[in-house]
Amino acid sequence: MTSPIATALRALLAPVIVFSASIAMPVRADAQNEAALRAAFEGKTITVKVDMPATSRGIDLFPDEAMPVDWREMANRMKDNGTALRIGQTVMITKVIVKKDSHIELQLGGGGYGTLGDHMSDGSTITPTDASESARERQLRDAIKTASTPTQKKQLETELTSARSERERENARGRAAAEQANAAREANLRSKRVESGSRFNIRYKHGIPADAMTPAGVRRALAAYADFSGATATATVPTGSAAGAGALNATASGTTAKGMMGLRKGLSIAEVEALLGPATTAAESREGALTVMKRSYVLEGRRVSASFVNDVLIEYLIAPQ
Repeated sequence: MTSPIATALRALLAPVIVFSASIAMPVRADAQNEAALRAAFEGKTITVKVDMPATSRGIDLFPDEAMPVDWREMANRMKDNGTALRIGQTVMITKVIVKKDSHIELQLGGGGYGTLGDHMSDGSTITPTDASESARERQLRDAIKTASTPTQKKQLETELTSARSERERENARGRAAAEQANAAREANLRSKRVESGSRFNIRYKHGIPADAMTPAGVRRALAAYADFSGATATATVPTGSAAGAGALNATASGTTAKGMMGLRKGLSIAEVEALLGPATTAAESREGALTVMKRSYVLEGRRVSASFVNDVLIEYLIAPQ
């Protein structure tokens, strides 16, 4: 049976125990700060002041360093992966992540190409396998050695040459088909890269300072690289466009807005011409194994230069006529 004294002690100590438990498991400060940054930025838009590589590695920015960005490394990333965002382009902030004691990620237009899901959907490079000497060729080769007359030997040699030539033609067709498939894969991959956005990685070598993990701190760190002043919650500029924001937002209504704003990589020639009308010029060129169709269109005083591979729009540029 519990004594009255023990019961009284438990009643007195209960609030202390509850208070101790509450201070033993505080809410992580970095989680609170990440939530504040997400609320401040996700779904808003910014205008980039620098070209950004088409990769999930994005741009590494060290605000505390004398040279915050290694531009040579950025040039290599753009050379290897293409350019997803260009100077003056407006893009949505799709995700903000705080990596404890490391960096703040501001993901733009999808965050960049190169995640596990991207690689799983890429498919593999096709490597053709040449057929080796056939059984029939070996039989003919052996028969030539034992031919009884010069005429018979000549006939066998002619047949062997024909069999070898056919095998070589089949191997050549297989290599050409593999080359074409790989070229189409590379074109699709290039298009996916430039449409997947990029990101800023705001890094600190000695942990993220408290004043840096705030909306004002993020804006301060990115002041030279992005403009937050025109941020809105409803972006209309498509990510992956090669045109500047000024060209895309030149008009809010009318034929130009309907045509230009409907452009995006991956459209067919027919879909592009439904938006822009017939091409004013058309030409073809070879770029490695690819046949690139280049067409230009004029609409409302602006010229659109477009490149197609296998009838698919892979790149375009909007400029004054």
